[in-house]
Amino acid sequence: MERVIQPVEKKHLLPTLELVEDVFTRHDCAGEGRMVRRLVEEIRAKRCYVPQLDLMMADGSGTVIGYAMFSRFPIEGKYEDELLLLSPVAVKTQLQRRHISKELLEYGFAEAKALGFKAVLVEGDPRNYASRGFQASWRFGITAGPHVELPSPDCLMVKELEPGGLEKMSGLVDFSFYEALR
Repeated sequence: MERVIQPVEKKHLLPTLELVEDVFTRHDCAGEGRMVRRLVEEIRAKRCYVPQLDLMMADGSGTVIGYAMFSRFPIEGKYEDELLLLSPVAVKTQLQRRHISKELLEYGFAEAKALGFKAVLVEGDPRNYASRGFQASWRFGITAGPHVELPSPDCLMVKELEPGGLEKMSGLVDFSFYEALR
């Protein structure tokens, strides 16, 4: 199957939102699907949005089959020009386990590094991200703030885009500036 990775264009704004909502609804519930869709819409409207890192994968017919968004992310008001948040990542349910997310993430890492970003933060299952080079963020002095509930501290992870990229970063992660997550 032919696959093309590119930044989301205007004509793909709605199809990417629909993909995200569908994937998270099927994986969890309709409320989760709506919340993640609202999060994408909110990030796209904020100054943390990086259009070049709002990525989609389309098949040969132009249908959106995968999506990944990297956006600027401050920790305690710092690092927003160095640190990115990876959220969400979605692959069409029937096409999962075919390396679509892997290809999207690797493309995103390369683009982010070229743009001068030093690291990426993600919240999720460590089993899904360790193979992409993510490590528990607490090992680097980046921990969940009091309003961030995690099943385990290891579910908040970071990946350096260049060696030493996390050496000068630390602090508490707070997602409360996203209305969609309240």
